[in-house]
Amino acid sequence: MSLKITEECTFCAACEPECPVNAISAGTDMYVIDISACTECEGYADQPACAAACPAECIVKA
Repeated sequence: MSLKITEECTFCAACEPECPVNAISAGTDMYVIDISACTECEGYADQPACAAACPAECIVKA
């Protein structure tokens, strides 16, 4: 279970503060998700919070 951020990322930072397990960090020109830490918000929310917050809709299942 994990998500990934596609190249459509606009580097807006909307997703990073939404992650309850701090699995999202800034890369060079886009945000990245640590797949070993991502829980898809299981136990925290009904759906992945980062994907719900992403205005570019670029967070998808890995």
